Amino acid sequence: MEHVSVDLWAANLQVAPDSLQGWLAGVEARLQQAATRGAALLVMPEFCCAQWLSFAPAGLPADEQLGWLAQTAVEALGEMRRMVRETGVALLPGTFPVAFPSVDAPEGYLNQAWFLTPDGGLQVQNKLSLTPLEANGASGVTIAGTGINVFEWQGMRCVIAICLDAEYTALWSKLGELDLDLVIIPAKTDMITGYNRVFSCARARAIELQTAVCCVGAVGAPLTPWQQDTGVGGASVYLPCDVSVALDGMHAALPPQTAAHGTDLVLQAVAIPVGQCRRIRAGAAEAEVRPGLWSGDHLTVEGEAA
Repeated sequence: MEHVSVDLWAANLQVAPDSLQGWLAGVEARLQQAATRGAALLVMPEFCCAQWLSFAPAGLPADEQLGWLAQTAVEALGEMRRMVRETGVALLPGTFPVAFPSVDAPEGYLNQAWFLTPDGGLQVQNKLSLTPLEANGASGVTIAGTGINVFEWQGMRCVIAICLDAEYTALWSKLGELDLDLVIIPAKTDMITGYNRVFSCARARAIELQTAVCCVGAVGAPLTPWQQDTGVGGASVYLPCDVSVALDGMHAALPPQTAAHGTDLVLQAVAIPVGQCRRIRAGAAEAEVRPGLWSGDHLTVEGEAA
């Protein structure tokens, strides 16, 4: 695979579908548009399923929301697999709560991303690092994942890193050893500061790993008056800063969007040069530098303050 085209949907969580079928119809329309444009993949933001709260049972208690979303996700999966099969476009439909009871958290849930492919394949990745609200939220306890799923898709080595996972170098030092062609980051950030942290780190990771990094964040928050909604989203595709792929490390981008913008946009990232990034990682002659696998294990800490 030399190039791959990806659609990144910065979905507006204030959109209020009236039913699961209505929500699914919206996803199917985006998949059909992606197919028409020749995109191989549609990516949606973290926890895009929060839009479902608009048709949740009346009076659903906060501590039962994750459970209801998890049950609804199971219902939605079959239809999403059908859409993907019929359109021929792979889909990462954001993330979903998945029941994961344990002794410490009998009502625990994973925050899990699904990657659906037209041949019926399903890859999963659990969020590895959690915000305090996830770990101790009123709607239920989210459990951190412990594994990195490296999978092959269209001849590329791929991983998914969910939102906050983009910020931690301990994870990325492991990813740097895996010769990755594509990293996909579905995100949901409550403020512009969170957006800047996740997207800035995603850009740095593309340089560090010398690979393509696709990041998409949700706009706004569900069931919130737009005047009070601070959620910021957008979409970007980052590349190594190299003369053979991108002088500034940017392949395509949407600017950050707030609920006040009322947007629900798709970034069409056409012909991402994954093949050339692969040659750069392999030390091709045209590569300027190759820092991706540098290790600090040999360093010692010195000085009076040590």
